[in-house]
Amino acid sequence: MRKNGCVAVGNTEMYYVSFGNGNKKLVVLPGLSDGLATVKGKAWILSLPYKKFFSDYTVYMFSRKNEMPEGYAIRDMANDQVMAMKNLGIDQACLLGVSQGGMISQYIAIDHSEMVTKLILAVTAPNANAIVKETVSNWIGMANRGDHTALMADTAEKMYSEEYLRRNRKYFPLIAKFTKPSGYDRFLKNARAILGFDSRKELSKINCPTLIIAGSDDHTVGNDAAFELNRGIANSELFVYDGLGHGVFEEAKDFYDRVLEFCNQ
Repeated sequence: MRKNGCVAVGNTEMYYVSFGNGNKKLVVLPGLSDGLATVKGKAWILSLPYKKFFSDYTVYMFSRKNEMPEGYAIRDMANDQVMAMKNLGIDQACLLGVSQGGMISQYIAIDHSEMVTKLILAVTAPNANAIVKETVSNWIGMANRGDHTALMADTAEKMYSEEYLRRNRKYFPLIAKFTKPSGYDRFLKNARAILGFDSRKELSKINCPTLIIAGSDDHTVGNDAAFELNRGIANSELFVYDGLGHGVFEEAKDFYDRVLEFCNQ
Protein backbone atom coordinates (compact mmCIF):
# COMPACT_ATOMS: atom_id res chain seq x y z
CA MET A 1 0.00 0.00 0.00
CA ARG A 2 1.30 3.44 -0.98
CA LYS A 3 -0.57 6.64 -0.23
CA ASN A 4 -0.11 10.33 -0.94
CA GLY A 5 -1.96 12.25 1.74
CA CYS A 6 -2.61 15.57 3.42
CA VAL A 7 -3.53 16.09 7.09
CA ALA A 8 -4.96 19.15 8.84
CA VAL A 9 -2.62 20.94 11.26
CA GLY A 10 -4.25 23.94 12.91
CA ASN A 11 -5.27 26.41 10.21
CA THR A 12 -3.18 24.77 7.49
CA GLU A 13 -2.22 21.32 6.19
CA MET A 14 0.78 19.04 6.07
CA TYR A 15 1.66 16.69 3.20
CA TYR A 16 2.67 13.14 3.96
CA VAL A 17 3.21 9.83 2.21
CA SER A 18 2.72 6.38 3.66
CA PHE A 19 3.62 2.89 2.58
CA GLY A 20 3.55 -0.63 3.97
CA ASN A 21 0.88 -2.78 5.59
CA GLY A 22 2.22 -3.50 9.07
CA ASN A 23 0.67 -2.72 12.43
CA LYS A 24 3.85 -1.08 13.72
CA LYS A 25 4.50 2.55 12.82
CA LEU A 26 7.67 4.28 11.63
CA VAL A 27 7.55 8.06 11.23
CA VAL A 28 10.27 9.67 9.11
CA LEU A 29 11.13 13.38 9.19
CA PRO A 30 13.41 14.60 6.38
CA GLY A 31 15.98 17.38 6.46
CA LEU A 32 16.19 20.92 5.16
CA SER A 33 15.66 19.76 1.57
CA ASP A 34 11.97 19.66 2.49
CA GLY A 35 12.11 23.44 2.31
CA LEU A 36 12.73 23.16 -1.42
CA ALA A 37 10.44 20.26 -2.33
CA THR A 38 7.81 18.53 -0.19
CA VAL A 39 6.89 14.84 -0.22
CA LYS A 40 3.65 15.62 -2.06
CA GLY A 41 2.87 12.97 -4.70
CA LYS A 42 6.13 11.06 -4.15
CA ALA A 43 4.94 7.98 -2.27
CA TRP A 44 6.21 5.52 -4.86
CA ILE A 45 9.76 6.88 -5.20
CA LEU A 46 10.17 7.58 -1.47
CA SER A 47 9.02 4.07 -0.55
CA LEU A 48 11.85 2.31 -2.39
CA PRO A 49 14.42 2.20 0.46
CA TYR A 50 11.79 0.95 2.92
CA LYS A 51 10.62 -2.25 1.19
CA LYS A 52 11.88 -4.47 4.00
CA PHE A 53 9.64 -2.57 6.42
CA PHE A 54 6.42 -3.21 4.51
CA SER A 55 5.25 -6.46 6.12
CA ASP A 56 5.59 -5.33 9.74
CA TYR A 57 5.42 -1.54 9.51
CA THR A 58 3.41 1.26 8.01
CA VAL A 59 5.91 4.02 7.26
CA TYR A 60 4.85 7.66 7.28
CA MET A 61 7.07 10.42 5.90
CA PHE A 62 6.00 14.00 6.60
CA SER A 63 6.82 17.41 5.20
CA ARG A 64 6.68 20.53 7.35
CA LYS A 65 3.27 22.19 7.34
CA ASN A 66 2.32 24.24 4.29
CA GLU A 67 1.91 27.65 5.92
CA MET A 68 4.74 28.52 8.30
CA PRO A 69 4.74 31.78 10.27
CA GLU A 70 7.73 34.06 10.63
CA GLY A 71 9.91 32.97 13.53
CA TYR A 72 8.72 29.36 13.23
CA ALA A 73 11.04 27.41 15.56
CA ILE A 74 12.16 23.79 15.68
CA ARG A 75 10.10 23.21 18.82
CA ASP A 76 7.04 24.61 17.02
CA MET A 77 7.68 22.13 14.22
CA ALA A 78 7.82 19.30 16.76
CA ASN A 79 4.50 20.28 18.33
CA ASP A 80 2.85 20.56 14.91
CA GLN A 81 4.27 17.20 13.93
CA VAL A 82 2.73 15.58 17.00
CA MET A 83 -0.61 17.20 16.12
CA ALA A 84 -0.40 15.75 12.60
CA MET A 85 0.43 12.28 13.93
CA LYS A 86 -2.48 12.34 16.37
CA ASN A 87 -4.84 13.53 13.65
CA LEU A 88 -3.85 10.44 11.67
CA GLY A 89 -4.38 8.16 14.65
CA ILE A 90 -0.67 7.58 15.29
CA ASP A 91 -0.37 7.34 19.08
CA GLN A 92 3.07 5.72 19.17
CA ALA A 93 5.80 5.14 16.61
CA CYS A 94 9.44 4.57 16.00
CA LEU A 95 10.80 7.94 14.91
CA LEU A 96 13.56 8.47 12.34
CA GLY A 97 14.78 12.05 12.03
CA VAL A 98 17.35 12.98 9.40
CA SER A 99 19.40 16.18 9.74
CA GLN A 100 16.88 18.97 10.53
CA GLY A 101 14.31 16.21 10.94
CA GLY A 102 16.55 14.87 13.70
CA MET A 103 16.40 18.22 15.47
CA ILE A 104 12.60 18.15 15.34
CA SER A 105 12.65 14.54 16.55
CA GLN A 106 14.70 15.47 19.61
CA TYR A 107 11.99 17.85 20.78
CA ILE A 108 9.26 15.29 20.07
CA ALA A 109 11.10 12.80 22.29
CA ILE A 110 11.68 15.49 24.96
CA ASP A 111 8.18 17.01 25.07
CA HIS A 112 6.03 14.07 23.93
CA SER A 113 7.92 11.01 25.17
CA GLU A 114 4.75 8.92 25.22
CA MET A 115 4.65 9.09 21.41
CA VAL A 116 8.11 7.63 20.74
CA THR A 117 8.97 3.96 21.22
CA LYS A 118 12.37 4.11 19.50
CA LEU A 119 14.33 7.14 18.29
CA ILE A 120 16.81 7.17 15.41
CA LEU A 121 18.79 10.39 14.96
CA ALA A 122 20.68 10.43 11.67
CA VAL A 123 23.35 12.99 10.70
CA THR A 124 22.02 15.60 13.09
CA ALA A 125 23.18 17.78 15.97
CA PRO A 126 21.96 18.94 19.39
CA ASN A 127 22.45 22.60 18.49
CA ALA A 128 23.44 25.00 15.76
CA ASN A 129 27.17 24.64 16.31
CA ALA A 130 29.75 26.73 14.44
CA ILE A 131 29.81 24.39 11.43
CA VAL A 132 26.02 24.29 11.21
CA LYS A 133 25.78 28.07 11.47
CA GLU A 134 28.36 28.69 8.77
CA THR A 135 26.88 26.13 6.40
CA VAL A 136 23.25 27.14 6.82
CA SER A 137 24.03 30.86 6.78
CA ASN A 138 25.82 30.41 3.45
CA TRP A 139 22.79 28.56 2.07
CA ILE A 140 20.51 31.35 3.26
CA GLY A 141 22.69 33.83 1.36
CA MET A 142 22.51 31.75 -1.82
CA ALA A 143 18.73 31.44 -1.52
CA ASN A 144 18.35 35.18 -0.94
CA ARG A 145 20.35 35.78 -4.14
CA GLY A 146 18.29 33.19 -6.02
CA ASP A 147 21.47 31.33 -6.94
CA HIS A 148 19.99 27.84 -7.11
CA THR A 149 22.93 26.31 -8.95
CA ALA A 150 25.32 27.40 -6.20
CA LEU A 151 22.90 26.21 -3.51
CA MET A 152 22.55 22.74 -5.02
CA ALA A 153 26.27 22.42 -5.68
CA ASP A 154 27.26 23.46 -2.17
CA THR A 155 24.62 21.20 -0.62
CA ALA A 156 26.05 18.25 -2.53
CA GLU A 157 29.63 19.15 -1.66
CA LYS A 158 28.65 19.27 2.03
CA MET A 159 26.73 15.98 1.84
CA TYR A 160 28.56 13.36 -0.12
CA SER A 161 31.82 11.45 0.00
CA GLU A 162 34.61 12.44 -2.36
CA GLU A 163 34.13 9.22 -4.33
CA TYR A 164 30.47 10.03 -4.90
CA LEU A 165 31.31 13.61 -5.84
CA ARG A 166 33.88 12.51 -8.42
CA ARG A 167 31.27 10.36 -10.12
CA ASN A 168 28.40 12.83 -10.02
CA ARG A 169 29.69 16.40 -9.72
CA LYS A 170 29.24 17.03 -13.44
CA TYR A 171 25.48 16.45 -13.12
CA PHE A 172 24.87 19.07 -10.40
CA PRO A 173 24.19 22.02 -12.76
CA LEU A 174 21.66 19.93 -14.70
CA ILE A 175 19.92 18.81 -11.51
CA ALA A 176 19.77 22.42 -10.34
CA LYS A 177 18.15 23.47 -13.60
CA PHE A 178 15.21 21.10 -13.05
CA THR A 179 14.77 21.52 -9.28
CA LYS A 180 14.58 25.29 -8.85
CA PRO A 181 11.51 26.20 -6.75
CA SER A 182 9.20 29.10 -7.56
CA GLY A 183 10.39 30.84 -4.39
CA TYR A 184 12.58 30.36 -1.32
CA ASP A 185 10.28 31.53 1.49
CA ARG A 186 9.67 27.99 2.75
CA PHE A 187 13.36 27.10 2.58
CA LEU A 188 14.40 30.27 4.40
CA LYS A 189 11.94 29.75 7.27
CA ASN A 190 13.20 26.19 7.74
CA ALA A 191 16.84 27.30 7.54
CA ARG A 192 16.44 30.17 10.00
CA ALA A 193 14.81 27.79 12.47
CA ILE A 194 17.99 25.69 12.48
CA LEU A 195 20.10 28.70 13.48
CA GLY A 196 18.07 29.10 16.69
CA PHE A 197 18.09 25.43 17.70
CA ASP A 198 19.69 24.19 20.93
CA SER A 199 18.45 21.12 22.83
CA ARG A 200 21.64 20.39 24.77
CA LYS A 201 20.30 21.23 28.22
CA GLU A 202 17.29 18.94 27.68
CA LEU A 203 18.84 15.85 26.10
CA SER A 204 18.69 14.06 29.46
CA LYS A 205 14.88 14.11 29.14
CA ILE A 206 15.07 11.67 26.21
CA ASN A 207 14.44 8.29 27.82
CA CYS A 208 13.54 6.00 24.93
CA PRO A 209 16.08 3.68 23.27
CA THR A 210 18.00 5.87 20.82
CA LEU A 211 20.26 5.07 17.88
CA ILE A 212 22.52 7.84 16.61
CA ILE A 213 23.90 7.38 13.09
CA ALA A 214 26.64 9.58 11.66
CA GLY A 215 29.39 9.75 9.08
CA SER A 216 33.02 10.27 10.03
CA ASP A 217 33.37 13.16 7.58
CA ASP A 218 30.25 15.31 7.96
CA HIS A 219 30.73 18.83 6.56
CA THR A 220 27.16 19.91 7.37
CA VAL A 221 26.83 19.33 11.12
CA GLY A 222 30.46 18.48 11.93
CA ASN A 223 32.02 15.32 13.31
CA ASP A 224 31.53 16.11 17.02
CA ALA A 225 27.75 16.49 16.93
CA ALA A 226 26.92 12.78 17.06
CA PHE A 227 29.26 12.20 20.00
CA GLU A 228 27.67 15.11 21.86
CA LEU A 229 24.23 13.57 21.31
CA ASN A 230 25.53 10.21 22.51
CA ARG A 231 26.91 11.75 25.70
CA GLY A 232 23.71 13.68 26.36
CA ILE A 233 21.19 10.88 25.78
CA ALA A 234 21.62 8.22 28.45
CA ASN A 235 19.97 5.31 26.68
CA SER A 236 21.69 5.77 23.32
CA GLU A 237 24.07 3.94 21.05
CA LEU A 238 26.21 5.46 18.32
CA PHE A 239 27.22 4.07 14.93
CA VAL A 240 29.60 6.01 12.68
CA TYR A 241 30.13 5.17 9.00
CA ASP A 242 33.81 5.57 8.29
CA GLY A 243 34.59 7.67 5.21
CA LEU A 244 31.04 8.88 4.67
CA GLY A 245 29.47 12.23 5.47
CA HIS A 246 26.07 13.85 5.78
CA GLY A 247 24.61 11.67 3.02
CA VAL A 248 25.01 8.30 4.77
CA PHE A 249 21.29 7.62 4.34
CA GLU A 250 21.88 7.61 0.58
CA GLU A 251 25.41 6.21 0.35
CA ALA A 252 25.51 3.50 3.04
CA LYS A 253 23.95 0.35 1.56
CA ASP A 254 22.96 -1.02 4.97
CA PHE A 255 21.55 2.22 6.45
CA TYR A 256 17.90 1.13 6.28
CA ASP A 257 18.74 -2.42 7.38
CA ARG A 258 20.39 -0.90 10.45
CA VAL A 259 17.31 1.23 11.17
CA LEU A 260 15.01 -1.78 10.78
CA GLU A 261 17.15 -3.95 13.04
CA PHE A 262 17.09 -1.29 15.76
CA CYS A 263 13.32 -0.80 15.48
CA ASN A 264 12.81 -4.55 15.83
CA GLN A 265 14.95 -4.96 18.94
